[in-house]
Amino acid sequence: MKERVKTTISRPADAAMGKTGTWRDFRPVLDSSKCIKCLKCWISCPEGCIRRAEDDSVSVDYDYCKGCGVCANECPTQALTMKREGSGE
Repeated sequence: MKERVKTTISRPADAAMGKTGTWRDFRPVLDSSKCIKCLKCWISCPEGCIRRAEDDSVSVDYDYCKGCGVCANECPTQALTMKREGSGE
């Protein structure tokens, strides 16, 4: 008999167990004036923390963002940049 391989699919949790808490070192900061609404950040976020509005504008859900930087890395216009947590920006 063939052994089944289990796959884990990561999804943001709705409860406190999925919240970032105080351990994130960096966070993405959006400059909406540079955003061209390409949605590359939204598609590439592994935690589903980039929120898309009806007009394709985006925002970041900091409660669940882990600060990995994938969204900023994928942004072609550098509208998302990673800032150190607590830097005041």
